[in-house]
Amino acid sequence: MKKTIVTVAVICLAAVLLCGAACFGTASYVHKLTAASAEVPKLSEPAAPAAESASLTASTLARSPAGELSASEIYELACRQVVGISTTVSGYNMFGQMTSNAVSGTGFILSEDGYILTNNHVVEGAKEVTVKLYDGSEYPAEIVGVEGRDSDVAVLKIEASGLTPVTLGDSGEMKVGENVYVVGNPLGELTYTMTSGIISALDREIATDRNTAVNMFQLDAAVNSGNSGGPVYDARGRVLGIVTAKYQSTGIEGLGFAIPINDAVEIARELIDNGYVTGKAYFGIVVTTMSETDAQRYNYQAGVYVSSVTAGSCAEKAGMQQGDVILALDGKTVKDTTELASVKKDYKAGDSCEVTVWRSGETLTLTVVFDEEPPQTTAEIPASGGQEPQPRQEPREPSGGEQGRSWEDWLSPFGGSGEGEDPSGFDSWWNSFFGSFYDYFAGEDAGEEDSGSGNGSGGFRHFGG
Repeated sequence: MKKTIVTVAVICLAAVLLCGAACFGTASYVHKLTAASAEVPKLSEPAAPAAESASLTASTLARSPAGELSASEIYELACRQVVGISTTVSGYNMFGQMTSNAVSGTGFILSEDGYILTNNHVVEGAKEVTVKLYDGSEYPAEIVGVEGRDSDVAVLKIEASGLTPVTLGDSGEMKVGENVYVVGNPLGELTYTMTSGIISALDREIATDRNTAVNMFQLDAAVNSGNSGGPVYDARGRVLGIVTAKYQSTGIEGLGFAIPINDAVEIARELIDNGYVTGKAYFGIVVTTMSETDAQRYNYQAGVYVSSVTAGSCAEKAGMQQGDVILALDGKTVKDTTELASVKKDYKAGDSCEVTVWRSGETLTLTVVFDEEPPQTTAEIPASGGQEPQPRQEPREPSGGEQGRSWEDWLSPFGGSGEGEDPSGFDSWWNSFFGSFYDYFAGEDAGEEDSGSGNGSGGFRHFGG
């Protein structure tokens, strides 16, 4: 009996020990799990969606690591920054009668208070200018200033506030192959049209019908009449240039050109501050190109023929005379009026220049201290909405005789070409009459202006004029 009691006691004690061990093990395991769970970091809360800015800007849209925007984002941005421009311009029809017609172009906003950048040829000769925003609102615009002799830039001002200005890029950093986008108003009817392409080339010297050679970059994005003055965007929504011209001919596509924004903004600042570009060098002469053919015909020297010299100008003070042929400026050869204007851009008013001229078989060197070019007005070159080819003015024969003189010689007292102006207005009337006559019978599009070689092979054309 005693043995049985001992056995039961041992069994109970073993059971107690086993239960205690099990409980201790379980508690220890639970403690370890608890401690381990305390070491696990908490998951971060999901990031709240970024709030959309009420004012859409390139900086708020740049979300990718490279800061590039999608084409849709650039378009949304452009709709707040690009404007349509309508003008009423005066000109002459084929019968020499004064007429008015509407012209459409594009521009873009420079400041919140209403400064707008566009091309000079969009507003050239305009009586009235109207700016239209994407929301349909319209504003009468004041022409603050224009530069159409050595470039093609104009600044407008509308009375508005809270506008969305563009973000300006650095055109000096552009690279061939870079993606670009154009937003404008082709044909003046297909408003806010977007096209895309790449930068095809840099530093093209392009001479159009309105001005001398201007530095532009080339792009293959589609541009047409009405795109003039519109912005060229890069992939980050920054403006790199102003759409200005294209080369147009049968079978040729994708040759558009734009003024680099760095060049345009420098001019725009001058126009806003002064109303014109200050300090530009000015000869005070009327010139035309003396080609090799003309030189042989008249027994002259090829170069830049001086048709007239303005009284009191720096050219007259230096001793320059009508009939001189300019050959070089400080040793830089100039073969035509385009090269003369291009070289003259390197000088400012007050600069001294050694001008090499040919006169009656002799080569002379004249020292010219440049005057300052007078301000340009929008009515300086009337815009008729059609082609305005410039009849060539040929020089008088050195002998002074009348035999062999062309009809241009008889008309030379009425005006000239190049740096000077047409004092009588006859030249402008004839240019417009001849251009309208040619357009009417040759079937040219009156909305485009050709500045090509004149051989029917096409040329660089402005848009919006």
